[in-house]
Amino acid sequence: MCLEATPPPPPSVTRRGVLAGAAALAGTVAVSGTAAAASPTGTAPRAGAPAGGDLVIRGGTLLDPATGEVTENAVVVITGGTVRAAGREGTVTVPRGTEVLDAHGQWVLPGLVDAHIHLSTAAEARDALHQGATSARSGSTTFYQDIAVRELARHSPALAPRLTAAGVFVTPDLGDTVLADPDLTPLARLKDGVRSAEALRRVVEVNLARGADVIKTRVNERAGLPEQDPLAQVYSYEQLAEIVAAARRRGKGVLCHSYSEQGCHDAVTAGIRSLEHGAFVGERTLREMRRRGTYFTPTLTAIAGLAESTNPVLAERGRTYLPVLKRAVLAAHELGVPLAAGTDSSGGTVRPIGREVELMRAAGLPALDALRTATTGAARLLGTERTVGRLTRGYAGDAILVPGDPLSDVTVLKQPTRVVRAGVPV
Repeated sequence: MCLEATPPPPPSVTRRGVLAGAAALAGTVAVSGTAAAASPTGTAPRAGAPAGGDLVIRGGTLLDPATGEVTENAVVVITGGTVRAAGREGTVTVPRGTEVLDAHGQWVLPGLVDAHIHLSTAAEARDALHQGATSARSGSTTFYQDIAVRELARHSPALAPRLTAAGVFVTPDLGDTVLADPDLTPLARLKDGVRSAEALRRVVEVNLARGADVIKTRVNERAGLPEQDPLAQVYSYEQLAEIVAAARRRGKGVLCHSYSEQGCHDAVTAGIRSLEHGAFVGERTLREMRRRGTYFTPTLTAIAGLAESTNPVLAERGRTYLPVLKRAVLAAHELGVPLAAGTDSSGGTVRPIGREVELMRAAGLPALDALRTATTGAARLLGTERTVGRLTRGYAGDAILVPGDPLSDVTVLKQPTRVVRAGVPV
Protein backbone atom coordinates (compact mmCIF):
# COMPACT_ATOMS: atom_id res chain seq x y z
CA MET A 1 0.00 0.00 0.00
CA CYS A 2 1.05 3.62 0.52
CA LEU A 3 1.00 6.80 -1.45
CA GLU A 4 -0.74 7.48 -4.71
CA ALA A 5 0.87 9.91 -7.17
CA THR A 6 -0.32 13.48 -6.69
CA PRO A 7 0.39 16.43 -9.01
CA PRO A 8 2.99 18.89 -7.71
CA PRO A 9 2.04 22.34 -6.40
CA PRO A 10 3.02 25.41 -8.45
CA PRO A 11 6.75 26.01 -9.05
CA SER A 12 6.63 28.97 -6.68
CA VAL A 13 6.44 26.53 -3.77
CA THR A 14 10.14 26.24 -2.95
CA ARG A 15 12.19 25.20 0.07
CA ARG A 16 11.67 28.48 1.91
CA GLY A 17 8.11 28.84 0.70
CA VAL A 18 6.75 25.41 1.54
CA LEU A 19 3.94 26.79 3.68
CA ALA A 20 2.55 28.54 0.65
CA GLY A 21 1.59 24.99 -0.28
CA ALA A 22 -1.45 25.51 1.91
CA ALA A 23 -2.80 27.71 -0.86
CA ALA A 24 -2.38 24.84 -3.30
CA LEU A 25 -4.43 22.50 -1.12
CA ALA A 26 -7.87 23.01 -2.63
CA GLY A 27 -8.27 26.64 -1.58
CA THR A 28 -7.06 26.23 1.99
CA VAL A 29 -6.49 29.92 2.72
CA ALA A 30 -9.84 30.90 1.32
CA VAL A 31 -11.60 28.26 3.40
CA SER A 32 -9.82 29.10 6.62
CA GLY A 33 -10.35 32.80 6.28
CA THR A 34 -6.82 33.68 7.27
CA ALA A 35 -3.52 34.06 5.53
CA ALA A 36 -1.49 33.51 8.69
CA ALA A 37 1.34 31.02 8.28
CA ALA A 38 3.68 29.35 10.72
CA SER A 39 7.39 28.67 10.50
CA PRO A 40 8.41 25.97 7.99
CA THR A 41 10.76 24.50 10.55
CA GLY A 42 7.93 23.03 12.58
CA THR A 43 7.83 25.67 15.33
CA ALA A 44 4.63 26.90 16.94
CA PRO A 45 2.36 29.32 15.05
CA ARG A 46 3.18 32.99 15.44
CA ALA A 47 1.43 35.25 17.95
CA GLY A 48 -2.18 35.99 17.10
CA ALA A 49 -2.97 32.55 15.62
CA PRO A 50 -6.07 31.06 17.27
CA ALA A 51 -5.23 28.36 19.82
CA GLY A 52 -8.66 26.78 20.01
CA GLY A 53 -12.16 27.29 21.28
CA ASP A 54 -14.12 27.29 24.52
CA LEU A 55 -16.71 24.54 24.87
CA VAL A 56 -18.57 22.48 27.44
CA ILE A 57 -19.54 18.92 26.50
CA ARG A 58 -22.34 17.99 28.82
CA GLY A 59 -24.50 15.00 29.68
CA GLY A 60 -22.74 12.13 27.90
CA THR A 61 -20.99 8.99 29.13
CA LEU A 62 -17.26 9.70 29.27
CA LEU A 63 -14.75 6.91 28.61
CA ASP A 64 -11.08 7.25 29.56
CA PRO A 65 -9.06 4.82 27.39
CA ALA A 66 -6.07 5.00 29.74
CA THR A 67 -7.93 3.55 32.72
CA GLY A 68 -11.10 2.14 31.22
CA GLU A 69 -13.07 4.31 33.66
CA VAL A 70 -16.61 5.19 32.59
CA THR A 71 -18.29 8.34 33.94
CA GLU A 72 -22.01 8.76 33.35
CA ASN A 73 -23.66 12.19 33.06
CA ALA A 74 -20.23 13.69 32.53
CA VAL A 75 -19.06 17.25 31.89
CA VAL A 76 -15.91 18.17 29.95
CA VAL A 77 -14.83 21.82 30.10
CA ILE A 78 -12.54 23.01 27.30
CA THR A 79 -10.93 26.46 27.46
CA GLY A 80 -8.69 27.81 24.71
CA GLY A 81 -8.62 24.38 23.09
CA THR A 82 -7.43 22.56 26.23
CA VAL A 83 -9.37 20.46 28.75
CA ARG A 84 -9.60 22.33 32.04
CA ALA A 85 -11.83 19.88 33.90
CA ALA A 86 -13.73 16.65 33.37
CA GLY A 87 -15.97 14.65 35.68
CA ARG A 88 -19.50 13.84 36.77
CA GLU A 89 -22.12 16.59 36.65
CA GLY A 90 -22.03 18.54 39.90
CA THR A 91 -18.32 17.94 40.51
CA VAL A 92 -17.12 20.27 37.75
CA THR A 93 -17.52 24.03 37.67
CA VAL A 94 -19.05 25.11 34.36
CA PRO A 95 -18.04 28.64 33.25
CA ARG A 96 -20.92 30.93 32.41
CA GLY A 97 -21.53 31.95 28.85
CA THR A 98 -19.56 29.08 27.30
CA GLU A 99 -21.07 27.21 24.36
CA VAL A 100 -22.57 23.87 25.44
CA LEU A 101 -22.58 20.72 23.31
CA ASP A 102 -25.39 18.44 24.50
CA ALA A 103 -24.08 14.87 24.68
CA HIS A 104 -27.06 13.18 26.38
CA GLY A 105 -27.49 9.67 25.02
CA GLN A 106 -23.96 9.71 23.56
CA TRP A 107 -20.61 8.30 24.61
CA VAL A 108 -17.78 10.83 24.77
CA LEU A 109 -14.24 9.78 23.92
CA PRO A 110 -10.97 11.52 23.11
CA GLY A 111 -10.44 12.16 19.40
CA LEU A 112 -8.86 9.23 17.61
CA VAL A 113 -5.33 9.03 16.17
CA ASP A 114 -4.63 7.73 12.66
CA ALA A 115 -0.95 6.80 12.86
CA HIS A 116 -0.53 6.12 9.12
CA ILE A 117 -2.38 8.28 6.61
CA HIS A 118 -1.48 10.19 3.45
CA LEU A 119 -3.05 13.67 3.49
CA SER A 120 -2.29 15.58 0.31
CA THR A 121 -5.23 18.01 0.13
CA ALA A 122 -7.34 20.14 2.41
CA ALA A 123 -10.38 18.06 1.44
CA GLU A 124 -8.66 14.87 2.61
CA ALA A 125 -7.67 16.54 5.87
CA ARG A 126 -11.29 17.58 6.50
CA ASP A 127 -12.57 14.11 5.64
CA ALA A 128 -10.18 12.50 8.12
CA LEU A 129 -11.23 14.96 10.81
CA HIS A 130 -14.95 14.45 10.23
CA GLN A 131 -14.43 10.69 10.55
CA GLY A 132 -12.95 11.11 14.01
CA ALA A 133 -9.19 11.40 13.40
CA THR A 134 -8.32 14.53 15.36
CA SER A 135 -4.61 13.61 15.31
CA ALA A 136 -2.58 11.78 12.68
CA ARG A 137 0.86 10.83 11.47
CA SER A 138 1.62 11.18 7.79
CA GLY A 139 2.88 8.19 5.85
CA SER A 140 4.58 10.67 3.46
CA THR A 141 3.37 12.79 0.55
CA THR A 142 4.82 13.41 -2.90
CA PHE A 143 5.51 17.17 -2.66
CA TYR A 144 5.51 18.08 1.07
CA GLN A 145 1.76 18.66 1.17
CA ASP A 146 1.66 17.07 4.64
CA ILE A 147 3.86 19.85 6.05
CA ALA A 148 1.38 22.42 4.75
CA VAL A 149 -1.52 20.40 6.22
CA ARG A 150 0.29 20.37 9.57
CA GLU A 151 0.49 24.16 9.56
CA LEU A 152 -3.13 24.46 8.42
CA ALA A 153 -4.10 22.37 11.45
CA ARG A 154 -2.15 24.70 13.73
CA HIS A 155 -3.79 27.93 12.67
CA SER A 156 -7.23 26.51 11.75
CA PRO A 157 -7.82 23.46 13.96
CA ALA A 158 -11.36 22.85 12.68
CA LEU A 159 -10.00 22.15 9.18
CA ALA A 160 -7.45 19.38 9.78
CA PRO A 161 -6.13 16.88 12.32
CA ARG A 162 -3.04 17.85 14.26
CA LEU A 163 -0.43 16.19 12.08
CA THR A 164 3.02 14.67 12.45
CA ALA A 165 4.55 15.17 8.99
CA ALA A 166 6.87 12.73 7.22
CA GLY A 167 7.70 14.76 4.12
CA VAL A 168 8.73 12.67 1.10
CA PHE A 169 9.44 8.94 0.93
CA VAL A 170 13.03 7.71 1.18
CA THR A 171 12.75 5.13 -1.60
CA PRO A 172 15.04 3.89 -4.40
CA ASP A 173 12.96 5.48 -7.18
CA LEU A 174 11.84 8.98 -6.27
CA GLY A 175 10.08 9.55 -9.60
CA ASP A 176 8.55 13.02 -9.80
CA THR A 177 9.37 13.60 -6.14
CA VAL A 178 12.79 14.84 -7.30
CA LEU A 179 10.82 17.99 -8.22
CA ALA A 180 9.73 18.52 -4.63
CA ASP A 181 12.88 20.42 -3.73
CA PRO A 182 15.80 21.76 -5.81
CA ASP A 183 18.20 19.93 -3.50
CA LEU A 184 16.67 16.61 -4.60
CA THR A 185 16.96 17.12 -8.36
CA PRO A 186 20.64 15.95 -8.61
CA LEU A 187 19.40 12.51 -7.47
CA ALA A 188 17.55 12.11 -10.79
CA ARG A 189 20.81 11.31 -12.57
CA LEU A 190 21.72 8.41 -10.27
CA LYS A 191 21.77 5.25 -12.37
CA ASP A 192 20.70 2.96 -9.52
CA GLY A 193 18.44 5.43 -7.75
CA VAL A 194 18.61 6.41 -4.08
CA ARG A 195 20.78 3.60 -2.74
CA SER A 196 24.21 4.95 -1.81
CA ALA A 197 24.86 6.19 1.72
CA GLU A 198 25.27 9.71 0.39
CA ALA A 199 21.98 9.65 -1.52
CA LEU A 200 20.08 8.18 1.42
CA ARG A 201 21.45 10.88 3.73
CA ARG A 202 20.56 13.56 1.17
CA VAL A 203 16.87 12.65 1.12
CA VAL A 204 16.73 12.48 4.92
CA GLU A 205 18.52 15.82 5.29
CA VAL A 206 16.29 17.58 2.75
CA ASN A 207 13.24 16.25 4.58
CA LEU A 208 14.51 17.55 7.89
CA ALA A 209 15.43 20.91 6.37
CA ARG A 210 11.85 21.16 5.13
CA GLY A 211 10.58 20.59 8.65
CA ALA A 212 9.58 16.91 8.58
CA ASP A 213 8.80 15.48 12.03
CA VAL A 214 9.59 11.87 11.12
CA ILE A 215 11.21 9.98 8.23
CA LYS A 216 9.40 7.39 6.09
CA THR A 217 11.19 4.65 4.17
CA ARG A 218 10.56 1.16 2.79
CA VAL A 219 12.22 -2.24 2.91
CA ASN A 220 9.83 -4.05 0.53
CA GLU A 221 7.94 -3.24 -2.65
CA ARG A 222 4.25 -2.25 -2.59
CA ALA A 223 1.28 -4.55 -2.08
CA GLY A 224 -1.10 -2.13 -3.79
CA LEU A 225 0.55 -2.36 -7.22
CA PRO A 226 -0.14 -5.66 -9.01
CA GLU A 227 3.12 -5.51 -10.96
CA GLN A 228 5.21 -5.36 -7.78
CA ASP A 229 6.16 -8.18 -5.41
CA PRO A 230 5.56 -7.03 -1.80
CA LEU A 231 8.04 -9.63 -0.54
CA ALA A 232 10.90 -8.32 -2.71
CA GLN A 233 13.41 -6.41 -0.58
CA VAL A 234 14.60 -3.04 -1.89
CA TYR A 235 16.92 -1.88 0.92
CA SER A 236 19.44 -3.90 2.93
CA TYR A 237 20.01 -3.76 6.67
CA GLU A 238 23.02 -1.50 6.06
CA GLN A 239 21.01 0.94 3.94
CA LEU A 240 18.19 1.06 6.50
CA ALA A 241 20.73 1.66 9.27
CA GLU A 242 22.11 4.61 7.28
CA ILE A 243 18.63 6.14 7.07
CA VAL A 244 17.99 5.59 10.78
CA ALA A 245 21.35 7.11 11.73
CA ALA A 246 20.76 10.19 9.59
CA ALA A 247 17.36 10.71 11.20
CA ARG A 248 18.62 10.11 14.73
CA ARG A 249 21.31 12.75 14.36
CA ARG A 250 18.43 15.23 14.32
CA GLY A 251 16.39 13.45 16.97
CA LYS A 252 13.86 11.96 14.53
CA GLY A 253 12.40 8.47 14.24
CA VAL A 254 11.78 6.34 11.15
CA LEU A 255 8.65 4.48 10.05
CA CYS A 256 9.24 1.65 7.60
CA HIS A 257 6.94 0.09 4.97
CA SER A 258 7.53 -3.67 5.34
CA TYR A 259 6.03 -7.04 4.41
CA SER A 260 8.50 -9.95 4.38
CA GLU A 261 9.84 -11.45 7.59
CA GLN A 262 13.45 -10.80 6.55
CA GLY A 263 12.63 -7.25 5.57
CA CYS A 264 10.80 -6.66 8.85
CA HIS A 265 13.71 -8.10 10.84
CA ASP A 266 16.28 -5.98 9.01
CA ALA A 267 14.20 -2.85 9.55
CA VAL A 268 13.67 -3.49 13.27
CA THR A 269 17.29 -4.36 13.99
CA ALA A 270 18.37 -1.28 12.02
CA GLY A 271 16.55 0.77 14.64
CA ILE A 272 13.28 1.97 13.10
CA ARG A 273 10.65 3.47 15.39
CA SER A 274 7.65 1.72 13.84
CA LEU A 275 6.98 -1.15 11.45
CA GLU A 276 4.23 -0.44 8.93
CA HIS A 277 2.02 -3.18 7.39
CA GLY A 278 4.29 -6.11 8.39
CA ALA A 279 2.00 -8.90 7.18
CA PHE A 280 4.62 -11.65 7.42
CA VAL A 281 6.48 -10.46 10.49
CA GLY A 282 7.66 -13.48 12.49
CA GLU A 283 7.96 -14.27 16.17
CA ARG A 284 11.71 -13.61 16.31
CA THR A 285 11.11 -10.10 14.98
CA LEU A 286 8.13 -9.49 17.25
CA ARG A 287 10.26 -10.44 20.25
CA GLU A 288 12.94 -8.02 19.06
CA MET A 289 10.28 -5.32 18.69
CA ARG A 290 9.12 -5.89 22.25
CA ARG A 291 12.71 -5.68 23.50
CA ARG A 292 13.35 -2.45 21.62
CA GLY A 293 9.91 -0.87 22.11
CA THR A 294 9.36 -0.79 18.33
CA TYR A 295 5.76 -0.06 17.37
CA PHE A 296 3.66 -2.12 14.97
CA THR A 297 1.22 -0.22 12.72
CA PRO A 298 -0.42 -3.04 10.72
CA THR A 299 -2.82 -0.94 8.59
CA LEU A 300 -5.40 -3.74 8.54
CA THR A 301 -7.86 -1.42 6.82
CA ALA A 302 -5.63 -1.08 3.77
CA ILE A 303 -5.04 -4.82 3.47
CA ALA A 304 -8.76 -5.51 3.87
CA GLY A 305 -9.33 -2.97 1.09
CA LEU A 306 -7.12 -4.98 -1.24
CA ALA A 307 -9.43 -7.95 -0.86
CA GLU A 308 -12.26 -5.80 -2.27
CA SER A 309 -10.26 -4.74 -5.33
CA THR A 310 -11.59 -5.34 -8.84
CA ASN A 311 -8.05 -6.29 -9.86
CA PRO A 312 -7.78 -10.10 -9.42
CA VAL A 313 -4.12 -9.97 -8.38
CA LEU A 314 -4.78 -7.40 -5.66
CA ALA A 315 -7.97 -9.14 -4.51
CA GLU A 316 -6.16 -12.45 -4.10
CA ARG A 317 -3.29 -10.68 -2.35
CA GLY A 318 -5.70 -9.08 0.11
CA ARG A 319 -7.53 -12.32 0.82
CA THR A 320 -4.21 -14.06 1.43
CA TYR A 321 -2.54 -11.34 3.49
CA LEU A 322 -5.40 -10.28 5.78
CA PRO A 323 -5.73 -13.46 7.89
CA VAL A 324 -1.93 -13.68 8.16
CA LEU A 325 -1.75 -10.07 9.31
CA LYS A 326 -4.54 -10.56 11.85
CA ARG A 327 -2.62 -13.45 13.38
CA ALA A 328 0.51 -11.26 13.50
CA VAL A 329 -1.43 -8.49 15.26
CA LEU A 330 -2.76 -10.87 17.90
CA ALA A 331 0.69 -12.39 18.41
CA ALA A 332 2.16 -8.92 18.79
CA HIS A 333 -0.45 -7.97 21.35
CA GLU A 334 0.06 -11.16 23.35
CA LEU A 335 3.83 -10.62 23.36
CA GLY A 336 3.49 -7.01 24.51
CA VAL A 337 4.54 -5.28 21.28
CA PRO A 338 3.02 -1.77 21.22
CA LEU A 339 0.37 -1.38 18.51
CA ALA A 340 -0.88 1.74 16.74
CA ALA A 341 -3.90 2.11 14.47
CA GLY A 342 -3.44 3.49 10.96
CA THR A 343 -5.64 3.32 7.86
CA ASP A 344 -3.01 4.03 5.17
CA SER A 345 -5.67 6.13 3.43
CA SER A 346 -4.40 7.76 0.23
CA GLY A 347 -5.34 8.83 -3.27
CA GLY A 348 -8.38 10.87 -2.25
CA THR A 349 -10.18 8.09 -0.35
CA VAL A 350 -10.11 8.57 3.42
CA ARG A 351 -11.16 5.52 5.40
CA PRO A 352 -12.51 5.94 8.96
CA ILE A 353 -9.98 5.26 11.67
CA GLY A 354 -12.80 3.51 13.53
CA ARG A 355 -12.61 0.77 10.89
CA GLU A 356 -9.02 0.04 11.95
CA VAL A 357 -10.15 -0.29 15.57
CA GLU A 358 -12.89 -2.66 14.39
CA LEU A 359 -10.30 -4.82 12.61
CA MET A 360 -8.00 -4.77 15.65
CA ARG A 361 -10.95 -6.13 17.63
CA ALA A 362 -11.62 -8.74 14.93
CA ALA A 363 -7.97 -9.81 15.17
CA GLY A 364 -8.60 -10.80 18.77
CA LEU A 365 -7.77 -7.73 20.87
CA PRO A 366 -10.15 -6.91 23.73
CA ALA A 367 -12.30 -3.88 22.91
CA LEU A 368 -10.48 -1.51 25.28
CA ASP A 369 -7.07 -2.56 23.99
CA ALA A 370 -8.28 -2.13 20.39
CA LEU A 371 -9.46 1.38 21.28
CA ARG A 372 -6.11 2.17 22.86
CA THR A 373 -4.34 1.51 19.54
CA ALA A 374 -6.12 4.63 18.25
CA THR A 375 -5.83 6.72 21.42
CA THR A 376 -3.21 6.32 24.16
CA GLY A 377 -1.05 3.82 22.26
CA ALA A 378 -0.90 5.80 19.03
CA ALA A 379 -0.30 8.99 21.03
CA ARG A 380 2.80 7.43 22.59
CA LEU A 381 4.10 6.54 19.14
CA LEU A 382 3.63 10.16 18.02
CA GLY A 383 5.21 11.51 21.21
CA THR A 384 1.98 13.28 22.18
CA GLU A 385 0.93 11.01 25.06
CA ARG A 386 0.83 13.94 27.51
CA THR A 387 -1.66 15.90 25.41
CA VAL A 388 -3.53 13.44 23.17
CA GLY A 389 -5.55 10.27 23.76
CA ARG A 390 -7.49 11.24 26.89
CA LEU A 391 -10.02 13.85 27.96
CA THR A 392 -8.60 15.00 31.26
CA ARG A 393 -7.09 18.21 32.58
CA GLY A 394 -4.24 19.54 30.44
CA TYR A 395 -5.02 17.41 27.41
CA ALA A 396 -6.13 18.67 24.02
CA GLY A 397 -9.81 19.46 23.69
CA ASP A 398 -10.27 16.87 20.94
CA ALA A 399 -13.32 14.64 21.31
CA ILE A 400 -15.73 12.43 19.45
CA LEU A 401 -19.31 11.59 20.33
CA VAL A 402 -20.61 8.16 19.34
CA PRO A 403 -24.15 6.73 19.68
CA GLY A 404 -23.32 3.66 21.76
CA ASP A 405 -20.89 1.90 24.08
CA PRO A 406 -17.65 1.23 22.15
CA LEU A 407 -16.62 -1.37 24.72
CA SER A 408 -19.63 -3.43 23.67
CA ASP A 409 -19.59 -2.54 19.98
CA VAL A 410 -16.48 -0.90 18.52
CA THR A 411 -18.22 -0.35 15.18
CA VAL A 412 -19.83 2.81 16.62
CA LEU A 413 -16.42 4.45 16.22
CA LYS A 414 -16.72 4.37 12.42
CA GLN A 415 -19.42 7.05 12.32
CA PRO A 416 -19.05 9.67 15.07
CA THR A 417 -22.14 11.81 15.53
CA ARG A 418 -20.00 14.84 16.45
CA VAL A 419 -16.32 15.68 16.35
CA VAL A 420 -14.61 18.38 18.41
CA ARG A 421 -11.15 19.62 17.53
CA ALA A 422 -9.35 21.93 20.01
CA GLY A 423 -12.65 22.93 21.54
CA VAL A 424 -14.29 23.68 18.21
CA PRO A 425 -17.19 21.50 16.97
CA VAL A 426 -16.57 20.52 13.33
